[in-house]
Amino acid sequence: MRKYFIGIAIVVLFLDRLAKRAVASNIPLRDSVVVIPGFFRLTHVQNTGAAFGLFADSPVQWKVGALVAFSILALVVVSALLWKNGHALSITTIGLSLILGGAMGNLWDRIMSGRVVDFLDFYVGSYHWPAFNVADSAIVVGAALLISEIFVAKSPNETVKSSS
Repeated sequence: MRKYFIGIAIVVLFLDRLAKRAVASNIPLRDSVVVIPGFFRLTHVQNTGAAFGLFADSPVQWKVGALVAFSILALVVVSALLWKNGHALSITTIGLSLILGGAMGNLWDRIMSGRVVDFLDFYVGSYHWPAFNVADSAIVVGAALLISEIFVAKSPNETVKSSS
């Protein structure tokens, strides 16, 4: 089963790289293409911070190194969890696979250029969500799957009661 989970992570990485390359090649930095007026546009930005622009304005010299180190640590932890739980298809393993692929996509950018290309830009009126990318989306969906597994998982007592 593990090969399927690695496959999911590689597909996420591939789609992330493809989308970022298309945006960087076709939309000048800081320019936008309106997709749904008043709601969604593709905007080419480069994020030197963490997810959703956190710490982007920080002048700390070692910020990129710290973000790379944190990403590598996260990859090791997620990979170990995936290896441990990779014997069966479950919401947990799919969530971990999505997180792994997303983390690899953003780590790739940080190592290659010290910044991450973001481009998915949602807004309503003056309310604006920070731009993000395919890798960020995979990480959020993967985390949501893990959280849903925690809240939906049945306790051993419930399982025993339901099978009687």
